[in-house]
Amino acid sequence: MLEKLKFGFYWAASCGGCEIAVLDINEKILDVLEIADIVFWPVAMDVKYKDVEAMPDGFMDVCFFNGAVRTEEQEDLANLLRRKAKILIAFGTCAHIGGIPGLANVADRREVFERAYLESPSTVNPTMIVPEVSVETEEGVLTLPKFYNTVKTLDQVVEVDYYIPGCPPPPTLIIEAVQAIAGGSLPPKGAVLAPPKSVCDECPRTREEKKIPAIRRIIDFEPDPEKCLLDQGIICMGPATRGGCGAMCLNANMPCTGCGGPCPEAIEQGSAMISALSTVLGLASEKEEGFDPEELMEQLKDPVGTFYKYGLPSSIVNRRVMKR
Repeated sequence: MLEKLKFGFYWAASCGGCEIAVLDINEKILDVLEIADIVFWPVAMDVKYKDVEAMPDGFMDVCFFNGAVRTEEQEDLANLLRRKAKILIAFGTCAHIGGIPGLANVADRREVFERAYLESPSTVNPTMIVPEVSVETEEGVLTLPKFYNTVKTLDQVVEVDYYIPGCPPPPTLIIEAVQAIAGGSLPPKGAVLAPPKSVCDECPRTREEKKIPAIRRIIDFEPDPEKCLLDQGIICMGPATRGGCGAMCLNANMPCTGCGGPCPEAIEQGSAMISALSTVLGLASEKEEGFDPEELMEQLKDPVGTFYKYGLPSSIVNRRVMKR
């Protein structure tokens, strides 16, 4: 009987959805357990960091690391798990391109703390206490990991072997990745384990290739489920987003928001979508009578949150400039 593989899972700066995605493969989890023992999974088993430190380097065959890197502890674990795993996979959007936590790069640590602990309407904090790295108490010195100014992707901290995109990764991509690992058929290192096509290629809606007169929001009307959402004025990130999800959001009559990350040939996802949108909006035809591009773009309420909802840390301009 062949020796089982050794898998590890770790949860950094993310919502926890990637942990649930592992269970979303349903009965296929039994196939995983036939080929692999899980030796590290803090969310599901009692295992300490010291246990990982005691493992020989390369002890784990594969470690699935989900979440961006936001704190000193997460950076330490990224380096530790890189040493202990033969293959390190950025699992899910946050580890892959930064994810929702990466939107915090429009601020710095001070601004994040002020908003969370001092300014939010639901916060009652009359003594104005914010988290500190260490504080003395009667029981001794209590410590917290350092909270960094900048959210980073996993590959901005350590070398990553493979990427599984998605928020969270679709069950089909997880199953295919595990099968490739078990069968020794992984592609060259650095590959994204998802199809190279875009979400648009998977979308069943009808596209008429027409220019739109206005940008509309999904909360303002119920779109036609048969027609392309871009044709209806709704910004859909499908043209600039890697597929593999089966266009699940579009099938639920909601626009793609870009969690699959950039298509293979794109320099970055946000600029690719802005370029695609400029064609749909007719921004290349500014001389047309009655066309006002500034007025049209004012209808876009949140450019960063729209075009860089998941990929700000991995974009060319990956954070707001911090003033000293």
